[in-house]
Amino acid sequence: MPYNFHPTSLREYDIRGIIGETLGSEDAYAIGRGFATLLGRAGGKKVAVGYDGRTSSPMLEEALIRGINDSGLDAVSVGMGPTPMLYYAEAVLEDVDGGIQITGSHNPANYNGFKMVFQGRPFFGVDIQTLGAMAAAGDWAEGTGSASTLDIMDRYVARIAEAAPDKPFRIGWDTGNGAAGPVVERLVKLLPGEHYTLFTDVDGNFPNHHPDPTEEKNLADLKALVAEKQLDFGLAFDGDGDRIGAIDGQGRVIWGDQLLQIFAEDVLADVPGATIIADVKASQALYDRIAALGGQPLMWKTGHSLIKSKMKEVSSPLAGEMSGHIFFKHDYYGFDDAIYAGLRLMRASARLGKSVTELRSAMPEMINTPEMRFQVDESRKFAVIDEVLARLSAEGADVNATDGARVNTADGWWLLRASNTQDVLVARAEASSEAGLERLMAQIDAQLAASGLERGENVGH
Repeated sequence: MPYNFHPTSLREYDIRGIIGETLGSEDAYAIGRGFATLLGRAGGKKVAVGYDGRTSSPMLEEALIRGINDSGLDAVSVGMGPTPMLYYAEAVLEDVDGGIQITGSHNPANYNGFKMVFQGRPFFGVDIQTLGAMAAAGDWAEGTGSASTLDIMDRYVARIAEAAPDKPFRIGWDTGNGAAGPVVERLVKLLPGEHYTLFTDVDGNFPNHHPDPTEEKNLADLKALVAEKQLDFGLAFDGDGDRIGAIDGQGRVIWGDQLLQIFAEDVLADVPGATIIADVKASQALYDRIAALGGQPLMWKTGHSLIKSKMKEVSSPLAGEMSGHIFFKHDYYGFDDAIYAGLRLMRASARLGKSVTELRSAMPEMINTPEMRFQVDESRKFAVIDEVLARLSAEGADVNATDGARVNTADGWWLLRASNTQDVLVARAEASSEAGLERLMAQIDAQLAASGLERGENVGH
């Protein structure tokens, strides 16, 4: 029986929509049918399923598992937890060949979606479009699979805790009422030192603050806790626990590319000369630091699926994005796990013999913009980037076109790229002076104007 998804729900890295409007149980069922059909044809037999703390997640899980079973594959539910716990289950359970996490990630409470892994690799891009084409054609296998449950949380927590150093730390943890809460509550009982937790009860309405640690306003409660208790540092997580936020003992944010500087120093001590990957939004200070430490910096496209694929291709032990996705293949599995990254921050501090505050203070102070996002019609967003690249090429500019246009000038660099998941353009600029930053922003505005656009109001994720 043919089924058509809402055209906005099949994204580049995942499937996502608004419950009751663009996403519902019928979609979950169709995803289960299509994913299980593809996995079965590739020789797979069982799918691990997990879900985050959103109120719509259990309903979607029931329909998803029904779809998996009706295409002849078995499903094992690992229950409510962060996305990396589902990735872990897919990586370590011997009879499991694929995994699906039901999560709205860092989106508002009325959203939900699906992140998928297929025989150990990210399932994205063309894979997701294939699910849509299979549903429209009714191209689904028929069969009868079984459904079971497995509580893997304690095993997952114990595995993460292996990264903890013996040194005691005093840390604040803010899980923002997201799915990482129960994991963090169990984890801190295993760690030396003093640990203070915020908002670890799972509530899909997110009553305290939105669980997106890349927006500084969402770190206010954590900053207050670190200041009040005079803690070593603070950690924050997004709704499904795959993106990390951090602040040092002085309440300064340590952004994703700054965390990567700290992690790179630790990893390169064990794997000299390794390739370390960061996305095109990362500071030049990061790439310079990796090179200074003897590593091979590699600038790559934004997107957790794209980064994971590149890591496998070049055998990279460590990668990360500005958005707080950090990927450790060194002593781990290569997927983005923010809770594990929090422990690696403790480990790096202990091994490098410096406090997180000292490590943050040693970094050059760059003057940069946050990630600026502004709406542009879906049909225009990639075309605008092509126009910008053509003009820059004609001018002989120093451009890296890995993912959009990243332009190097005497003042610093600026970036303009199209989002793969939304109808927005993303801009960022970094300079060594305020005047230089103004000149870079003027260049961005001039390019937008030449394509008939202006930098509008910043829109959320």
